[in-house]
Amino acid sequence: MDDMQLPAAEFLLRQSALICSSYAHWTGRQLLQGEMGDIVHRLFEADFAVLSHDTRPEPVFNYANRAAMRLFGMNWDEITRLPSRHSAEPMLQEERAGFLERVAAYGYVDDYSGVRIARDGSKFMIVNATVWNLVDGDGMYYGQAALIPQWRRL
Repeated sequence: MDDMQLPAAEFLLRQSALICSSYAHWTGRQLLQGEMGDIVHRLFEADFAVLSHDTRPEPVFNYANRAAMRLFGMNWDEITRLPSRHSAEPMLQEERAGFLERVAAYGYVDDYSGVRIARDGSKFMIVNATVWNLVDGDGMYYGQAALIPQWRRL
């Protein structure tokens, strides 16, 4: 799996800062601590998976760290063309509505579990994932991010 086709450093810096600052905004916790240049590298190389998607009507992933790319069996170009809903089994409509209502009401959820699908069709369960809205200092919405600290292959 070749994941070396990465975006410009400027994008990684901006997106990493948005992911980390939004996480702190909603949860009151730091995802990583340190200088931003160091955080960009540490977020990308972390042993937990982090992804984010944009604000399109059908959101597409625009960031994935190395752990997320390995988990989904995709390189950067593949995962950043993937609509985020295609990474998961369809949720029951009622379950999905409740999940989205919780994220909208609280800005984040930190107890999400569900089945995800890798590129090769294999499935894995994510456990206790945190999903949060990406917002800047002015409250402008930029999409959502997810932290996947635990998973198991099915």
